[in-house]
Amino acid sequence: MTERSLVLVKPDGVERNLVGQILARFEAKGYRLVDLRMLTPERSLLEQHYAEHQGKPFFEPLVEFMMSGPVVAAVVEGHRVIEGLRTIMGPSEPTTAPGGTIRGDLGRDWGASVQKNLVHGSDSPESAEREIGIWFG
Repeated sequence: MTERSLVLVKPDGVERNLVGQILARFEAKGYRLVDLRMLTPERSLLEQHYAEHQGKPFFEPLVEFMMSGPVVAAVVEGHRVIEGLRTIMGPSEPTTAPGGTIRGDLGRDWGASVQKNLVHGSDSPESAEREIGIWFG
């Protein structure tokens, strides 16, 4: 069964010119990019995307970070793509993410008020459907 996932290359990944390297890792694994766009997200889009985190202490710094520059949004497709992408990305904490993962190889802790970890991927088929709808309509 083919799945789809939303991938976001976050502002830190775009600023550091890592978009090509990040997307290439997914393509090298055999997953297919089926839609792609670059935008600087507005607050209303991010509030929808991170709705489950509203009211948490990290919500506002996260929204501010995600509005701080361009984001590359992609729809990626393939068999077990959600699980596969999350493995390729590695754990969200870049300092302890294992080598060979995007976050382990390319990320680090910058001492900011929010974790800048380069990339987001949907965590379930339900989240993917919701997130793709938010970012791609």
